[in-house]
Amino acid sequence: MPTPNTDALEFLLTRRSRPHKTLTAPAPDRDALLPLLTAAARTPDHGKLEPWRFIVLEHAAMHRLSELARQRSTELGRSPDDTDKIAAMFLTAPLSVAVVASPKASEKIPEIEQTLSAGAVCLALLNSALAAGWGANWLTGWTAFDREFLIKGLDLAEHEYVAGFIHIGTETSTPPDRPRPDLDAITTWLST
Repeated sequence: MPTPNTDALEFLLTRRSRPHKTLTAPAPDRDALLPLLTAAARTPDHGKLEPWRFIVLEHAAMHRLSELARQRSTELGRSPDDTDKIAAMFLTAPLSVAVVASPKASEKIPEIEQTLSAGAVCLALLNSALAAGWGANWLTGWTAFDREFLIKGLDLAEHEYVAGFIHIGTETSTPPDRPRPDLDAITTWLST
């Protein structure tokens, strides 16, 4: 029988993202953030391609991205409500980490596996932040894929996009748990 890590399992069974609107300062400083990034970088990565990277968005960068999102949203003809919502996404949390999906050319490792690895990095960073006692939330939205926003705002290469903006800060309230999937409805057991 394996030796369980009951604390880790209990954390995973009860983990809950914190709404980004409830996050405030302080946020982790560099010394506190580095272990979280290190944990996230331990994500499974078939072929050791590292098809992802981090951009840490601190206060001034968040304000700049909020303004760019507002400008770009207006240019795209999005509604005023959508424009306000996407601009606010960059202003609510005191810190965000953009997990950049950066697929590498490979004859052995398909791009979909690299994309899945980038998503796993997002979850690992989210869970690491929560385990360290911070409030955290994983968001995307159209800014994660809009070429002009990505190039002007984050200086991404043409093949890159944001797998997730992981907002991290101090939680101001604990949200109630939400309904979880019915395992019987989503699980198939094959024995032959």
